[in-house]
Amino acid sequence: MKDVIDLYKKVIVQIATPYSTGTGFWVKESNLIVTNEHVIRGNATVIIESSIIPKQISKVEFIDQESDLAFLRAPEGFEIPDIKLLDTANVAEGDAVIAIGHPFGLKYTATQGIISNTKHTINSQNYYQHDAALNPGNSGGPLINQAGQVIGVNTFIIQNGNSIGFSLPSLVLLQAIEEYKNSGALFGTKCASCTNLVTEKNIEQQYCPFCGSKVALPSSYPEYVPKGVSKTIEEIIAKTGNNVILSRLGPNSWQITHGSAKISILYHEKTGMITGDAFLCKLPKENIKAIYEFLLRQNYDLDGLSLSILGQEIVLSLVMYDRYLKLETGLKLINNLFQKADDYDDILIKDFGAIARSIE
Repeated sequence: MKDVIDLYKKVIVQIATPYSTGTGFWVKESNLIVTNEHVIRGNATVIIESSIIPKQISKVEFIDQESDLAFLRAPEGFEIPDIKLLDTANVAEGDAVIAIGHPFGLKYTATQGIISNTKHTINSQNYYQHDAALNPGNSGGPLINQAGQVIGVNTFIIQNGNSIGFSLPSLVLLQAIEEYKNSGALFGTKCASCTNLVTEKNIEQQYCPFCGSKVALPSSYPEYVPKGVSKTIEEIIAKTGNNVILSRLGPNSWQITHGSAKISILYHEKTGMITGDAFLCKLPKENIKAIYEFLLRQNYDLDGLSLSILGQEIVLSLVMYDRYLKLETGLKLINNLFQKADDYDDILIKDFGAIARSIE
């Protein structure tokens, strides 16, 4: 199983939109990134990132709401392993399986289980039921058998169901890939009414040419426009010289790499709190007491910032409130967070032997 898990490290892709995060996987043979439609819903473009792909924008090329499938444009210039999609229904109860994805934004997590039911039907669509743990962020990732073949796309769970997950069989995925590729179109969608493939080549204005139902190609989705506090935060991020679109990581969440620090900015709408956490270097095995003493002394003098330790990570934090947020003051505070993050990272590594963060 370890060899199978290692094989997929270059294939699994993390996906982020202004509304959600999820998982995808790169199918080399068709040169598409596969995920769930609900992961990318309403977005013409998404942000993708993996162990070999730097964070970048990818276009949504195909959507099928009924099967909850979506295909993304794969980037060019990367060598990836060739994974296999199971092309038969040769799956049985009790088969061992692995679910791989990015739950809760964590990087590359694998969980193991068995197939519980091969014929769980919802709205005429068959799913594999299994007990490999799935969590928010796993959606769109592959379900893999012991031979390393993809047998399904992890699609949904039963809330509070104690590891009851459901995956769309790979046969459905293979059929969708074949139909989309054979169309020769750049953008396509399955009509929810008649299930025919509607593409940029045959769409009649905004309607399905087969049944007349209204349809929307993924390329026609409107661009995301932030509002209110989120808009102000994005204006601040832009003025720091960072790419706002690449910084988005789900609703009211942004992540920026500044020097060797990873900085997360979150807006908590219910409380009105805006937090900025700069994850700096990590604690060494020695000289820890001196680091604690240094952090406590710094906190006594810091204005608007605080240093803390989360697990092994040293964190510099900022707290603002939406009622007081203005572009000028917010920019000043965020720039101060960036600068202090650089300063403290250098001091802690050079003077106290802290361990530098590896850039992910």
